[in-house]
Amino acid sequence: MTAAVDDDLWSAVGDPTRRRLLDLLLADGNGTATSLSERLPVTRQAVAKHLAMLDRVGLVHASSAGRERRYRVDEAQLARAVAQLSSVGAAWDARLRRIKEIAEAIQRSKDQPGAQQ
Repeated sequence: MTAAVDDDLWSAVGDPTRRRLLDLLLADGNGTATSLSERLPVTRQAVAKHLAMLDRVGLVHASSAGRERRYRVDEAQLARAVAQLSSVGAAWDARLRRIKEIAEAIQRSKDQPGAQQ
């Protein structure tokens, strides 16, 4: 059974900056837009917008920490994203195997004696 693909979720993780934010949050456990922006070549405001997108699709959740919001990864939603990627990958693997089988059959038919070339 294949998992349904969530286009909003994949749009969110399609951006390299957002993937890097997820990596940092997973490594550190949590972070603020300020602390994360110090480790990336983008402004705090850009980081805040990326975090808002990740929050909108449920990959991160925010809680108030003084004047800032502290973000952490939602591991269940991340697991859902991984399951979707695995499902899509398996579907493409099957398609590519089928293409390979067809190409090999064509090649075998060309290699048979008396086959027209």
